[in-house]
Amino acid sequence: MKNPTIKDIAQKLGISVATVSRVLNNSGYASNEVREQVLECAKELNYTPNIAAKSLKVNKTNTIGVIIPDISNSYFMSAAKGIEDALESDDLTLIIASTNENESKEQRVLKTLMQHRVDCLVLATSGLDKLRIEKLLPKTVPVVLFDRVIEDDDSYNYVVEDNYQGAYELMEDVLKRGHTDIGFVVGSLRVSTGKERLRGVNECLRAHDIEVPEFNYFYGNYTLEDGRRAADYFLHMETIPTAIVSFNNTMTQGMINRFAENGSNKGSKILIASYGALDFENLLDDQYFFSHKQYPYNMGKEVGKIINDILKDNKIEKQVTYKHGDGVE
Repeated sequence: MKNPTIKDIAQKLGISVATVSRVLNNSGYASNEVREQVLECAKELNYTPNIAAKSLKVNKTNTIGVIIPDISNSYFMSAAKGIEDALESDDLTLIIASTNENESKEQRVLKTLMQHRVDCLVLATSGLDKLRIEKLLPKTVPVVLFDRVIEDDDSYNYVVEDNYQGAYELMEDVLKRGHTDIGFVVGSLRVSTGKERLRGVNECLRAHDIEVPEFNYFYGNYTLEDGRRAADYFLHMETIPTAIVSFNNTMTQGMINRFAENGSNKGSKILIASYGALDFENLLDDQYFFSHKQYPYNMGKEVGKIINDILKDNKIEKQVTYKHGDGVE
C-alpha cells in the first residue's frame, strides 16, 4: 500500500491541496474547523510528511552528519553526545556513521551523507587528504573537523586538542618514573593525531637525551586488534620494555586484554601509559597504569556551538578551537 499524500487528504475532505498544505505546515490561514478536519484525516490515513520532498523546497533537511572513525570508542560517542546537547534546535537530528579507520569506507559514507543533503558535516577523518575531500564535498556544505585536522588545509572550522603537548607530557611522566627502556604503540600516521603524538614523544625523548631503538616502535591503526598484536610483539622481544606508551585508548584496551589472556605475569609488570582514558581504569593498579585525560564531551559541545553559529547565520565563517593537552592524571 502506498503512503498517503496531501492530495489524498484533500480529495477525501473535498478541499484544495493548498489548504491541506497550509494546515500541515502551520503556515497561512485556515479556520479552526478545517484545521481539525485536516489533522484528524491525516491521523486516520496515517499520513507522514515526505521529508525529502520538503527539504528540496526549503533547501534544508535539519540533519547533521557526524563521521567518526570508531563507533565502539567511548571517546567519539561521548563527543557525539556533547554535540547533540549543545545544538540549540530540537528539530536537528544527528546522523552518525563510523568508518572503522578505513579511507575507502569514509569516502562511501561521505557520498551517502551528501545524497541525504545534510545541513552540516562533522568529520573526524581516517586519513583523507584535502584533494579527495574537496572532490566529495560541495562548497555549500559547512564542515567542522573534530579531533583530527587535514594536512596543509586550514580553511575548515575545527575543534582539536594539542596532541603534541599532550604526548610530550605523557612521555615526560613516564621518564619521571625512572623508565628508559620504553616501547611505543603508535597510531595511524595518516592522520594528524598519530603524527603529532609521535612528534611529541620523540621531542621529549630528545630533550632528555634518550635514544630508543626503532624496533621498540609498533605501528598500528588505532584498533583493538592492533593493541593485541602490539602486546604479542613486545612479549616476544628478547628484552621486554619496562614501560609502553600507547597512542590511544582502544589500542591500550586491546593490549591489556591480550596481556591478561597470555597467562604469564610478564605483562602485569609493565607500566602502561595511555593517551586517552579507559572506562575501567579505576580497577587497574596505578603503579602500572596511568593515562592522559581527554574531555570529548566538552569538545563535542564546542563543535555544537560552531554548528549553531553556522546554521543561525546561514554562512560559513571559519572558527577554530584548539585545546591544550589536559595533562596526566
